[in-house]
Parts: sequence; C-alpha cells; structure tokens
Amino acid sequence: MAPTPPITHDVVRTLAGHRSPSPMTSCYLDVDGRRFVRPQDLHRSVDDALRRARTRTNGDRSLAADLDRIAGYVRQGIDRSTTRGLAVFAHDASGFWQVVNLPGPVPTHISFGMSPAVGPLEVALSDHEPIGVLLVDRARLRMLVFAWGELVDHAELVGELLANDFDVTNSREEGHLDGRAGELHARQVRAAARVAFELQARTGFERLVAGGPDQLVADLERQLHPYLRKIYHGRIDVAPGASLDEITRVVTIVDADIARAREAALVDRLRDVVGLPAGRSGVAGIEAVLDALATHRVERLLVSDGFEVEGWHCPSCGRLAVVGPACPSCAAAMTEVPDVVSEAIDAAATERARVHVCVANADLDVLGRIGALLRY
Repeated sequence: MAPTPPITHDVVRTLAGHRSPSPMTSCYLDVDGRRFVRPQDLHRSVDDALRRARTRTNGDRSLAADLDRIAGYVRQGIDRSTTRGLAVFAHDASGFWQVVNLPGPVPTHISFGMSPAVGPLEVALSDHEPIGVLLVDRARLRMLVFAWGELVDHAELVGELLANDFDVTNSREEGHLDGRAGELHARQVRAAARVAFELQARTGFERLVAGGPDQLVADLERQLHPYLRKIYHGRIDVAPGASLDEITRVVTIVDADIARAREAALVDRLRDVVGLPAGRSGVAGIEAVLDALATHRVERLLVSDGFEVEGWHCPSCGRLAVVGPACPSCAAAMTEVPDVVSEAIDAAATERARVHVCVANADLDVLGRIGALLRY
C-alpha cells in the first residue's frame, strides 16, 4: 500500500493549466508550529504577508476578496499537528478556491497572475523524501515507511519475506536450546537487510534509519545493499516493540534533521562557489542577490530565517534594490518597501526558483544571511 501524497504531479499540472479571466491569487504560507508556537505568532506573520500583498492589488476587488478569505481561513484554525505549510489558490470572481495542506513548511509568498503559481508545489514534490524505518532485535523485525505525514506498516510484507528465510520466534528458541545464537544473529541481520532492500524497491523510500541493539544494528549497517548505505541516515533510539506514537515522534525529528542536512549541503555549495570568476555560480549578500534576481539568474535562493531589510521596489520594471529612489535598471522612481527580503522571496518564487529558508545556519549568516545559486 503506497502512501497518498497531499498533492500529485497530475494535480500540479492541472493547476498549472488553469486560466482565469482576470488575475487570481496564489498564496503559500509557512504555518510550522515549531516556528510559530502560539496561534497569535502565526496570525501576525500571515497578517504581515497579507498586508504587503494588499498594496499590490491595484484596487482589484476580486483579489482583495481572495486575501480576506485567506485571512478568515487561517483565523478559523488549522490543524498544525500534521500541516506545516499551506497553499491556497483563489479567484473570488469565478468562485475558484483550492487549499493544499502540506506536511512540510514552505516560504510565505503571495502572488497574483492569470494562473496558479505552482513552483513551490513542484519544489515540495521534488524535495520530498519518504523515510524507511527498520527496527530489529533478536526476536522481531519491523519495517515501516513514512511519507507525507502518513505511515504505511508493511508487517504483512515483512512476514512473507521472513517466512522464506526463517521463523524468528522458533530461531530464538533454538538459540536458547542449542547455542546457535551467533548463527541466528547473522541470519537476522541478513533477513533485515533483505527486507529493507525489497521494501525500498516496492515503495521507493529515499531515506533509511534503523533502530535496535547496537551490535545488531552495526552488523546490519555493514550488510546493507550499497544503495541503501548511500541513503542511510543513521540510527534512532527506538526498539521494534515501540508504539506507533513513539515511532512517529522520532521520525518527525529525523525528518527535520534531513531537511537541515539538505539546507547545510546547499549552504556548503554556496560557500564553495561564491567568489568564482564573474560570480557565475553563486552570490552572497543582499545587494548581489537582488542584482541576480534582476537578471533572472537565480536557481536557488537561500535566506536565513527572520532576515529583514528595508529597501525599494520599481513599479516600472520590477527591480528590487537596497538603495533608492532611482531604479538602477530603468531610472524610474522607486517606492519604499518595509522588507525587501520578502519581496525577493516573492520574486524568486515567481521566477520558479527554489527558495530555502534556513533556520540557525551560522555559515549562511556569515555570508550575509542571504545567497543564491545561479543558473548561469
């Protein structure tokens, strides 16, 4: 049984193909309870984003109604135990309204256009990594797969595979009777490695963690198929007999660790390429990033959580800058904006660049709290 994603590639394609007779709203909200612990903290963040968006509606009543409905939807309460990101697509004039609850956070971003802005959804789909959990001891072997906040327990599949190798309970009893504990240990390790390999082939999980006695897990790590060793994320302190709630809690922590590791790898890549000739691979610092956005070269935008800078926006060509009031691109008069970093996130998402908001990453802070990996 495969996990059901909150949204599929087919749904994204359908959204991307939708056309409205007038501008519609695409709204992405970070509602992560780890970042916004209190409801009032979340409401303040959403209200700030909606207030910035209202300055760009140009008197369009349908867009204003979209934003009002989004505000009301958030105020009525969101189950944030499983939802960390929210995507809303709305067009009040035609009655169009679609909400997607995401198990992972997304950068807050609101845009208007004649069709839904699906870039962040595509990023969520491509970055999502289902997690396989292998729990083993001398008596039991249990394999679970977590994806999109759902759990698939393959106990029936594990049972079929083990039946072709040996009976765990009988083998344990044999070990006590005839002293073949070492042989049974080795067979259990081989069976666990094979179950993980078979299950990965069936479900496609992209990260693996294991729990159990130290020596057994150490031997299992050496026995894993090379591909599984490549996606192996490490050990967890969970026994095969743990409750589902306990396993889910630990996997939630693992999922956050994986996201931080992914962000750290991107920051390491940025640090390595910043300063290369002509800045062709990456740039760091707010001014360099805004210059790269102006020439549509940003592939990935990396921003430290909470980073804000006052700046300027050109209503004529869309250029963002730290210094105004004359646009450095077209010389038109620019308007002040309270947070040009949020504007940069909006611009990057509109260009379908991937946006990563990094929490407590000291290396990115040293680089100026913002940087970009470039397309060219």
